[in-house]
Amino acid sequence: MVKTPADKWNVTVADYKKKCQAILETSKDVRYAGVINSYGRTLAGFIRPGIKPKLAREDAKNEFFIVPALISMRKDASESLGKMEYVLLQHHNISILALQKDSVTYYISINKKADSEKIVSKIHKII
Repeated sequence: MVKTPADKWNVTVADYKKKCQAILETSKDVRYAGVINSYGRTLAGFIRPGIKPKLAREDAKNEFFIVPALISMRKDASESLGKMEYVLLQHHNISILALQKDSVTYYISINKKADSEKIVSKIHKII
């Protein structure tokens, strides 16, 4: 049986969903795990049950647009600096990890006091 492009896309999205769930399971400090395309569209994402989102819907859409754009713009520097491993945005209330793999960005919010290096190490094994 030949898979259609829609079938292949559904398999890809299902894989992103599994990876997001696995990222949530890496630590109780992970609040949200999502996969965003280069245009800021969420392809898969899950909030830890019982967690209230910090961003309103429109603010989240803006955030999901800006972060992949920032990472993509940094690609030019990778020739001189080396491949980017991840971006850590530390806010007063929360930290954001952004990791790019192929053409998508994994966007993970974690509690500020979490051991981000340990979480990143686990995430790299998943993605």
